[in-house]
Amino acid sequence: MWTSFIELSRLSMGVIPVLVVLFTLALAVIIERLYFFHRVLSQGAAIEHDLKRTSYRDTESLRGIAARFRTALQAGLVMTGVESRSEDAEAAERHIDETILEVVPRMDRNLWVLDTAVTLGPLLGLLGTIFGMIKTFNVLGAHGMGAGAGAVTGGIGEALVATGVGLFIAIVGLIFLNYFNKRVRMGVQQMELIKLTVVNRLHGGGNGVGAA
Repeated sequence: MWTSFIELSRLSMGVIPVLVVLFTLALAVIIERLYFFHRVLSQGAAIEHDLKRTSYRDTESLRGIAARFRTALQAGLVMTGVESRSEDAEAAERHIDETILEVVPRMDRNLWVLDTAVTLGPLLGLLGTIFGMIKTFNVLGAHGMGAGAGAVTGGIGEALVATGVGLFIAIVGLIFLNYFNKRVRMGVQQMELIKLTVVNRLHGGGNGVGAA
């Protein structure tokens, strides 16, 4: 197997190892982002639940929620709303919006690696195939038909491996890139809902407890 990998690397002029590195980076981002979004969205859902059970104008309960979920990405929104001490809801919303704009970049962090893999993978694969085809036809040109049909077709098949690997990387990267982009939109929507809930609890017109 190792011998075959070295031969493919030689035939593709080093493109295959580059594709392996690219896939490894993409896989690392996929694993990290899967854990990140699972944790962030789960904590956000728990914060939403607790906020809806909080009484209006109960700032101490809001502080308690922020402290209980202090490691959550959305906890800063709650604390910002409490500490803003705004006289009206519009001012509180602006303060929380500022915090949202600060934390949103953390949600799409490193997704550019997947975007690059989707674009660069097939191009590198095609480049490796071109290098392999050039070498194969050079052998055919040097030895004519004496090179043997098996050797020629085998070389072409090996050259096409680079294209297959590049397309595989692009397909995997595209699937997860679209998935994570949807997670980012869900996270932003979740933060908007938390913002509105915090503002309503701070400046709402009720005195009762929020809906369960």
